[in-house]
Amino acid sequence: MPLAFDSVSHGTVAFGFFNIDSDMLLLENYFLFATEFCGYISEMAEKDEKGVFESVWQVWQIDDATDIGDLMGAIHRLRHTGFIGELYRKFPFPEKPEDFKQKPQGFKNRAITETIIGKYAKPVEIPFAVDKEEQDIRIGTYRFTRSSFQELIRYVRRGGYPRWKDEIMPDYVMTMNKTIAKSRKQVFEGIVSNS
Repeated sequence: MPLAFDSVSHGTVAFGFFNIDSDMLLLENYFLFATEFCGYISEMAEKDEKGVFESVWQVWQIDDATDIGDLMGAIHRLRHTGFIGELYRKFPFPEKPEDFKQKPQGFKNRAITETIIGKYAKPVEIPFAVDKEEQDIRIGTYRFTRSSFQELIRYVRRGGYPRWKDEIMPDYVMTMNKTIAKSRKQVFEGIVSNS
């Protein structure tokens, strides 16, 4: 489930997984796979130089809220509208509450998820930047403090809410964790000890 996170630019924003059978994340109207998110974070962590970091992220963007769909309606099998509704038709919310766990093999459903989102979204490139003091992080139009940005990373690390099934992290998350642990970048300071 996406959770609410503080941003500098837009107040409270939604970020997170929204279907346990897919590894796709949303950040308001941006959608990207957790494999890419972790890869982008790893790429930044591997850079030895401190200070400004800039790159470009490939994401899907849905501008119309009706094309995004109704997450709660889809979860409760009441409304299957937009991208999220169609994804939930393919991968319904589990009937038993104990089965509500983020599946570490969700990346295997990528082709299906891409086919569905392609009907509703356009692929775009957005800027990703960390300022010189490594305190201000920009993902597209959204800006975060270092501590809020670290919360996004921690969310993905633990498998969001409701956490990874059987507490098993996918390999791409473990790789991100290792690169962060070795990084000298200030933006990651304290993230390992405050998991």
